[in-house]
Amino acid sequence: LRNRTATMDTLVALGTTVAWAYSASVVLFPESFPLPARHLYFEASAMIIGLINLGHALEQRARQHSSQALEKLLDLTPQEATVIRDEGDISLPVSQIEPGMRLRLRAGHRVPVDGIIDSGEGTIDESMLTGEAWPQQKTATDPVHAGTLVVDGTLSFRATATGKNTALARIISLVRNAQSSKPRIGQLADRISAIFVPAVIIIALLSGLIWYLAGPAPQFAYSMVVITSVLIIACPCALGLATPMSIIAGVGRAAEAGILVKDADALQQASNVDTIVFDKTGTLTTGRPAVTSVTLFNHSSEQQILTLAAAVEQHSSHPLATAILARVDASALPEVSHLQTVAGKGLSAECDGHRLLLGNQLLLSDAGVDIAAANESLQNTSRQGATPVLLAIDGQLAALLAVSDPLRPETPQVVARLQQQGYQVVMLTGDRKQTAEVVAASAGIRQVIAEVLPADKASAVKRLQQQGHRVAMVGDGINDAPALAQADTGIAISGGSDIAIETATMALMRQDLRAVTDALMISVATLRNMKQNLFGAFVYNCLGIPLAAGVLYPLTGT
Repeated sequence: LRNRTATMDTLVALGTTVAWAYSASVVLFPESFPLPARHLYFEASAMIIGLINLGHALEQRARQHSSQALEKLLDLTPQEATVIRDEGDISLPVSQIEPGMRLRLRAGHRVPVDGIIDSGEGTIDESMLTGEAWPQQKTATDPVHAGTLVVDGTLSFRATATGKNTALARIISLVRNAQSSKPRIGQLADRISAIFVPAVIIIALLSGLIWYLAGPAPQFAYSMVVITSVLIIACPCALGLATPMSIIAGVGRAAEAGILVKDADALQQASNVDTIVFDKTGTLTTGRPAVTSVTLFNHSSEQQILTLAAAVEQHSSHPLATAILARVDASALPEVSHLQTVAGKGLSAECDGHRLLLGNQLLLSDAGVDIAAANESLQNTSRQGATPVLLAIDGQLAALLAVSDPLRPETPQVVARLQQQGYQVVMLTGDRKQTAEVVAASAGIRQVIAEVLPADKASAVKRLQQQGHRVAMVGDGINDAPALAQADTGIAISGGSDIAIETATMALMRQDLRAVTDALMISVATLRNMKQNLFGAFVYNCLGIPLAAGVLYPLTGT
């Protein structure tokens, strides 16, 4: 009353209080009430409050359970860092690292804080932050970011941002905003209650006044009975359960389909989207590079070429090496000697008396190898969005291996199905435009937004929303987290980065894009069930309130 507002809780408080007060009056002064009106409603008060609290508990449990299940995934940075001191390297907790400190990184380590490289060089996998499929070569003056992985090399850097100021920490902060929303359908119930509750109170008072002025004796007792009946029959326990029970049913059905729903509002939002935005690397594609073709330039067989290339790469952890090794039996590879890494270009080695060069065009050109015969193949490989890896044997060009990140097998089917259902499908990626367009064409996607930074992804989603679209974003990397948070519904792919999973309102627990269409269908069904429940609850109240007010008394005498 002080705030001039009325919600379901207002009616619950009034109804249960009046029911308890009436019951207590009947117990203490039974002779003051007509015999037919000597009913007790203690259990009704307890049951109504219990049901309302049950509804709130179920809703909170679904949200908190999802949060607890993902809370442990947030730790993407190491607990300790190697600090360079005059007396030597020492390990310190990351919490004690301050801007300006010099730190050392080695292969296999994750970057603890943001910084700028001041010496050394190495290859860093930033795919979870930038979406770039391949590790990036880093040298002096290049930035490094917390949470990224050093694939190869040793380097030192000077910390520029620590703790909550790192790029990773700023993205993590979006997680908290993704878990505090209330379902808009629940807000709808509150808006309806703002009108419904005052109306019920007025009806109860008017009914009591009519019974007091024109009802049978004892008028005051009957008036109190009518007021109590109206308030109890209108007590919105059904409204309190309508939304939470639908949410629990929807969350449970989604879980059976391998979809973790973290934000209740996502069920409603996903039912209204008209545009689906997909990340490329790791979402539409497998995220695992593979050798897609081998072009030969001498008399060697494809298997011989793959064996030699794998022999050179067998001690490397580079994704290109992983792709090549996946094509051969790693247990039967010949040993190589004089293995050398040429930064940013590739590898050189000797095997069975042959000099091998494996890498990009610069590596072979610097060694005086004629690669003119591969020009056409290089152009074709580039047009297909693949990465060319050249192999030279004893100074002669031997083969070109095309390595690319292939589409998931179900991607074209999922895209076609979504388009048939009327959704606009967009691909949003930080990768090169040429590569992105090749992948989009293979997937059947007509609209492509490429070469965008993480913040630009969120801006791109916002532009679509400003055009009137309701957007669902599907991604897997840290670079997708701002866009996942900006979208009306964020859907993270299983196996993606922890922050993407935590930021998204839905997470697909199975490695199958068909779960995206399942999530949309379940959301539509859940919203429909919410509306059915709310409609049923209001119909019940609309029928029950006149009966409780005594509208049938002139006809039936009861």
